Amino acid sequence: MVSRVRPALLDIIADVPISRAIPDSEVFVDTTATLRASPDAAVPTLRQIQRIVRGRPTSDGAGVKLTRVIGQPDLDMIDPFLMLDEFRSDSAGDYIAGFPEHPHRGFETVTYMLAGRMRHGDNQGNSGLLTPGSVQWMTAGRGILHSEMPEQENGLMWGFQLWVNLPAKDKMTAPRYQDIAPEAIPETSPVAGATVRVIAGSLNGVAGPVSGIATEPVYFDVRLQAGAAVELPLPATHNGFAYVYQGQARIGEGASEQLVRGDLGVLGKGDGLKITTGDAPARLIVVAGKPLNEPVAKYGPFVMNTPQQIVQAVEDFRAGRF
Repeated sequence: MVSRVRPALLDIIADVPISRAIPDSEVFVDTTATLRASPDAAVPTLRQIQRIVRGRPTSDGAGVKLTRVIGQPDLDMIDPFLMLDEFRSDSAGDYIAGFPEHPHRGFETVTYMLAGRMRHGDNQGNSGLLTPGSVQWMTAGRGILHSEMPEQENGLMWGFQLWVNLPAKDKMTAPRYQDIAPEAIPETSPVAGATVRVIAGSLNGVAGPVSGIATEPVYFDVRLQAGAAVELPLPATHNGFAYVYQGQARIGEGASEQLVRGDLGVLGKGDGLKITTGDAPARLIVVAGKPLNEPVAKYGPFVMNTPQQIVQAVEDFRAGRF
């Protein structure tokens, strides 16, 4: 069950300037895992779509307009995935204010750029530039203050940010980055008409550059030509989703489901995924991860296991201990 928890100490939080906040700004404690996958259960070979979710327009940071797909009322989370945002605009007013310095603790952020340039920096002296096709996998761990600011004044800004939960044992680990240049992300073509960028996980003997992640993620960027069909292996133990960001694609076989641009399909159990296209090409991300099956306490940029840990995170932030 999901319960809303307001201990008296959470009054402290009310005054914290949180720039990446969950819309209703409350602490949630989720004592269940969303769509748990059991490794011992008999599973079908190919996964089907359990449900289709559309993202909701919102704004974050200093007013950046985006679409929140995971982490909104229609889809709170898919264990271990806490949030998925798509940001896409060629109007500078929608993104130019960026995401000024803000804190994180207890999870990982994954930024994947499709178009545009974003500069990131943190309170530990790290800095880098995200360019089209690049990925940043940031493990916030025990706490970090960072910013993400556009390094352009016009043109298209397009990409995704995914939040991945950390297991309880790793929530207070030291922060770290994996900054991955476009040329370091391998591509493979498992069948004619299909090209896959392998960001995390492996496909067709090709391993993605992201490593050392507790949830053993799979992150594929799939491009299909018109009339193509491909089957992708996914660990049967993992929860996952497919999100179409160009065109439309059909997921599954038999009672398959059609996803159009902006649709997220929550995947059922199985050890593979079949994707087909009709008379137009499509692009989609396919993401899967090992569920943690742990309680989740969330407040804005802090994701822990108990309300008391959330209070401690806020106190540490206010005291400058990040």
